[in-house]
Amino acid sequence: MKGFAIKTLINAAAIWVAAWIVSGITLTGDDWQHKTLTVLAVALVFGVVNWLIKPVVQLFSLPLFILTLGLFTFIVNALMLWLTSWASDKLDLDFHVDGFWSALFGALIVSLVSWGLSLALDED
Repeated sequence: MKGFAIKTLINAAAIWVAAWIVSGITLTGDDWQHKTLTVLAVALVFGVVNWLIKPVVQLFSLPLFILTLGLFTFIVNALMLWLTSWASDKLDLDFHVDGFWSALFGALIVSLVSWGLSLALDED
């Protein structure tokens, strides 16, 4: 349970950084408390999307992973962020990704920030 909470907080921080850097990703709210709760909820949605849907997409796109030597991972990550935006819209969360290119750059930033924070917070 502790690992899930830490991973969710790392994803929340990474999504917040992506919304700050990429102009096509918006995280709106009246004040910082609302934005904080929104980004935590979006991180939960992102975690569920990555846990449920990403493995299925990776399985069906396995030939593309092999053909592109793993570079197709960036496309799958962008689609997962875009799907998170869609789900957040359905849940009335103030998070939106404007298009594929914003999703691609945002997914790259989320991956880098998550990787860096995971290294920094590693228990070993």
